[in-house]
Amino acid sequence: MITDFEVSDVYVSEILSLKGEYQSTFQHLKATTDSYKIPLKLLPKTKDIWARDYMPVQISEGKFVEFRYDPDYLQGARKGYRNLKSYPDIICDAIGLNTVKTDIILDGGNMVKSKNTLIMTDKIFHENRNDYTKKELMKQLHSLFEIETIITIPQDSQDEYGHTDGMLRFIDGNTVIVNPFYKNNQKMISALERDKLSIEFLKYEVKKLDKRSWAYINFLQTKDIILLPKFNIDEDELALEQIRKCYPNYKVEQIEMTNIVKHGGALNCITWTTL
Repeated sequence: MITDFEVSDVYVSEILSLKGEYQSTFQHLKATTDSYKIPLKLLPKTKDIWARDYMPVQISEGKFVEFRYDPDYLQGARKGYRNLKSYPDIICDAIGLNTVKTDIILDGGNMVKSKNTLIMTDKIFHENRNDYTKKELMKQLHSLFEIETIITIPQDSQDEYGHTDGMLRFIDGNTVIVNPFYKNNQKMISALERDKLSIEFLKYEVKKLDKRSWAYINFLQTKDIILLPKFNIDEDELALEQIRKCYPNYKVEQIEMTNIVKHGGALNCITWTTL
């Protein structure tokens, strides 16, 4: 499986470049990627900005797996939410990308991966309960991802999206860095430790922790740089210092994300990355 440590190209929804409230973030992001000579490409025919969730997963140089994008948080009675559902097959056709399709429901935000390990929340079982037993689903996922280890951790009961990319990230193949909001989540910690992963926690020594601090873990990573959310709060510098220490071989920059995070995501959420 292709990891964040290998990717070089960055895509965002064209909505990010067109909608007024997002344009300052888009311009900051583009200026930063341009300065590192990293292509920032636009995805056409999207319905919202959360490209990570609906775009396919790259397994190898020429293999992309397209999951069924039908999350429960875009269903139900909430007015207008179905209009925000993007269709990955239409987007992929528009950019000329061939994919391997599966009927498994999965958001890209519920995937944190190293070369041989994938971490997901147990929401994957709930969303596919009508079509797969847990055993059948895991067998299919191992085959599609061509990966040895899949770890499932409990979905955060306060997070309707059920994504892992707001919970933790890999520092290397054996170590994860975890959002401090989960430092007392023993079920999650036990699941990670069962598979011999070392755990480090982000720490913010401030008088009152800003609720947006969860989003620092939702950084954008390529093979060359890490782009970290910024909110003009005390935690910005603390997060920057710790991420630079965890990834000493990386250039780490910060991107203003206040207008994005209020909608429930940050830099990993709004980007899709490939080799």
